[in-house]
Amino acid sequence: MTASAHFPTADALRAVTLRDVTLRDGLQLTGKLLSTERKIALARELLRIGVPQLEIGSLARPDLVPPLADTLDVVAALDEEERHRCWVWVATPRHVERALAAGARNLQYCLSVSDAHNRANVGRDTMASLEAIPRAVEMADAAGGRVQLCLATAFTCPFDGPVEPDRVLEIVTSPLAQGTSDVVVCDTLGQASPAEVGALVSDVRAAAQGRGLVFHGHDTWGQGVANTLSAIAAGADTVDATLRGLGGCPFAPGASGNTATEDLLFALRPDWFVPSALERLIDLGENLLSELGEPNRSRAVQGARGGAMAFPWSVARS
Repeated sequence: MTASAHFPTADALRAVTLRDVTLRDGLQLTGKLLSTERKIALARELLRIGVPQLEIGSLARPDLVPPLADTLDVVAALDEEERHRCWVWVATPRHVERALAAGARNLQYCLSVSDAHNRANVGRDTMASLEAIPRAVEMADAAGGRVQLCLATAFTCPFDGPVEPDRVLEIVTSPLAQGTSDVVVCDTLGQASPAEVGALVSDVRAAAQGRGLVFHGHDTWGQGVANTLSAIAAGADTVDATLRGLGGCPFAPGASGNTATEDLLFALRPDWFVPSALERLIDLGENLLSELGEPNRSRAVQGARGGAMAFPWSVARS
C-alpha cells in the first residue's frame, strides 16, 4: 500500500519540528499562576527531554494576561543556547525592543487576519499591526534575531465568522511582511477542518517565497491532530502544541485547549521521541496539571495509562 498524496509519509512526519507552546498559549487561560522559577525549570526539562523548540511567554499586557507577566524574567534566566531554541510572542516594535534587551532572539510577531479580533487582542486594526513589522524586523536583524509572521484567526474569527483565504494571502504577500523568517498559520478557535487546513497551508506555502511554515492548531472541535497532519502534508515544517492540551485565547470566546504535545508526538514519532521520553512528558504534565488545577486533554496520555502493558508505549499507573 502506498502513502496517500494527502497524508504525510513516516519520513515526512519525523522531519517536522514540534514547538511546545505550553509556557505561552498553554498558560493564558489558567486560573492559577506558575512561579518564574517553576517556568524556568519546566522550560529546561522540556529541552532536556528533547523537545526541539519552545515558546516561553508573551509580552501581552500583564494586567490582561497575568500568567505571562514575568516573561522577560524567564528569558533573562535562560542561557544563550537555551534561548536559541525558544520563542517569545510579541505584537509591537516596543515588545520587540524589550524582548531583545532581555536576550530573546526568536520573536513571533502576531497579528490577527480579522480586524475585529486584532482590535480585541492588541487594540488596533490589522493594517496598523502589519505596518509596524518592517521596524520589528529591522531591530531583530540588528541584534542577530529573527521575526516570524504569526497570523491569528486565519480560518475563523469569534466576532466576524469565517475568514476569506484571500485575506490571509494578501498579508503573507504584502511587502510589509517581507523579511520575516516564517509564516505561522493559526486555527485560533479550532474550528477548521482538515480539508480547509490543507488548502490554506498549501496556498500559504506557495505564497511564502521560501519562508518556513508553522501550523498552530487548537483541539476545540476535536480536530487538532487531524488538522496538524493535514498541514504537514500541505507543507508545514513546524507545528505547535501544549502539554496535555492546555491553552486557549483569552480574547477569543470559544477558544479552548491547543493540540496536545503528547498526542502529536505519538503521531509524528521523531527519532528522539522514545517510550521513556513519553513517560517523562507524562510525569511533567501530571505535576503541571496538579499545580494549575487543570484537566488532562491528551488522548495519548489516556492510552499510555490504559493498562495494555505489552504495548511498548504504555506507562504504569502511578
